[in-house]
Amino acid sequence: MENSQDLNNIEGDGDGRKSSATSSPGSFAGSVADILLWKRWHISFGVIVVATVAWVLLEWTGLPFLTICSDVLLILIVLLFFLANYAALRNKQPPALPELVVSEEMVNNAAASIRVKINNVLLMAHDITLGKDFRIFFKVVVFLWLLSVLGSTVSFFTVAYIGTLVAFIVPVLYGKYGGFVDKCCGMIHKQFSRHYE
Repeated sequence: MENSQDLNNIEGDGDGRKSSATSSPGSFAGSVADILLWKRWHISFGVIVVATVAWVLLEWTGLPFLTICSDVLLILIVLLFFLANYAALRNKQPPALPELVVSEEMVNNAAASIRVKINNVLLMAHDITLGKDFRIFFKVVVFLWLLSVLGSTVSFFTVAYIGTLVAFIVPVLYGKYGGFVDKCCGMIHKQFSRHYE
């Protein structure tokens, strides 16, 4: 009995529980990759449809984002309320709702991950503002200027919609025509290198 508890402490995270932090990010990344590469085509298609409907609602109707979100939540709550009361009147089981619980371990893992990324960004911002690396400073200035120009011509939701479409189209096309793209990019790189010399 004591040996099995010691084995759990060795395999787990020190308090007898097995750590699931190593398996969960890989499986999440794998499922996201499957969706982006259209291996789960019904989910990929659903994401594109939802993004298109959201973009049409936000851009063409002119309704504010907060109004649409509150209206959708209001409709969902009223529908669930009526379904639950209708089921109670007919002596049926009310519709089962998933119990959404955020575990402490998940919050701690997310906070640790976010803390590391924020510290890296702050360190990079510190180096940029002090002018330690002129190339990064120049890249950031050009990127922010381009973002400003893009933001003055196109709305945020249009950029987000285009980004969603690109995220779902480019990986599939690259997977299919990757060799041809790499060959063309290699030829272009050689031409630029030759002109640069």
